[in-house]
Amino acid sequence: MKVRILVSLKDSVLDPQGQTVKNTLHTLGYNSIKDVRQGKVFELELEGISKKEAEKIIPEISDKVLANPVIEKFSWQIIEKG
Repeated sequence: MKVRILVSLKDSVLDPQGQTVKNTLHTLGYNSIKDVRQGKVFELELEGISKKEAEKIIPEISDKVLANPVIEKFSWQIIEKG
């Protein structure tokens, strides 16, 4: 199965890269853009485990390895069942 994990800065953390992108978009005339937040996407391919096992280990992997829990949050979804 494939799992997609999205990691982004917590709302309370300043996102300078997102602000730069927003300012660039405004300069190009896209003034309807209110805010931009940047993040990371991870796609993991899993095999030999059940959906229930995946639902247990994905948050652990995300919290311990993929995201910095002090400043980042994560969400995930199974995108393809094997």
